[in-house]
Amino acid sequence: MKRLARDAGLLLLTGALALSATLAWRQWTSTAVTSAEKRLQSHQRLALLAQGSYDNQPLDTPLPRPAAQRPNSRILAAYRAMRAGKPSAIIIVTQTQGYAGPIVLSVAISTDGRLIGSQVIEQQESPKLGARLADPQVHWLEQFSNRQLTDRWALKRDQGDFDQLAGATVTSRAVITALQEALSYFDEQHTVLLGSSAHE
Repeated sequence: MKRLARDAGLLLLTGALALSATLAWRQWTSTAVTSAEKRLQSHQRLALLAQGSYDNQPLDTPLPRPAAQRPNSRILAAYRAMRAGKPSAIIIVTQTQGYAGPIVLSVAISTDGRLIGSQVIEQQESPKLGARLADPQVHWLEQFSNRQLTDRWALKRDQGDFDQLAGATVTSRAVITALQEALSYFDEQHTVLLGSSAHE
């Protein structure tokens, strides 16, 4: 009887230790995964800003999302980059509908309303066609750098200022429209986005 009780006690102890180890492992890996996801998100959203152009952690304090959305795109998030207590840029995360599915872009805008740069965060476009917009070797998104709302935001074939991504007219038009609408949103909301320190 004593042996049976001892064996049951050992079994319970072993089970408790195994459960503790499993929970500890889950907690450790969950923290590591969350940390890795945060680093990836930070890289995707802040890579457009020059090193040293901000000294805060913009992603730690997202700005309020707009109640009214754009006609052809949706603002998912906005962040304020600061340098020495003053705004240096606004990062807008926007989503538009491409040819095969949603395209999510990170868009960096300077305090004077110029587009610093844009980067694809997510896309489902056709390989070797629309998906090439995320290819760093194609450089298609670079043509939008330093542009502003008053430029002609359309393809050259539509009397605009921009080249088309070869073989991907729908994708090209969707991205151009999303970038224009991000600049339009900045133009309409710049007081809120830049905050009171922008005017001090």
